[in-house]
Amino acid sequence: MRNARELLLAYTATIADPDATAALFTADGVIELPYVASIGLPPRISGPDEIRAFIVGLLKVVPDFGFDSVEILIDTPDQAFGEYSVERVTVTGRPFSQMYAGRLVAEHGKIKLLRESLDLVRAARAMLPNGVADIPRDR
Repeated sequence: MRNARELLLAYTATIADPDATAALFTADGVIELPYVASIGLPPRISGPDEIRAFIVGLLKVVPDFGFDSVEILIDTPDQAFGEYSVERVTVTGRPFSQMYAGRLVAEHGKIKLLRESLDLVRAARAMLPNGVADIPRDR
């Protein structure tokens, strides 16, 4: 049975394979991306099917998405926290450069919760048609 550290490393290693990544999650496992609704992304993705679909959508925007470096900063058998980066190019030719921070909670050898943070301004510049101009100002 995988511990939290092993699961975080597996998640970052398989992110370009939606089926393999989704299989890491419990039936009610969740990816939370606080604040991303402002750039049109769902802030909570629940269950392997939604997680798989989310990753498929991500790969349509950044076809060779993958994490370039992973550093686990805190780990216990049930929780891990790490930072991982990505340096890629979107289908529009814009750079997609991010540093993610993720807290993972493991349950019975699977991911119960993965809460990730990222730089929304950088994400908007890379993914939205008009960059940061498309972020609603009332938020």
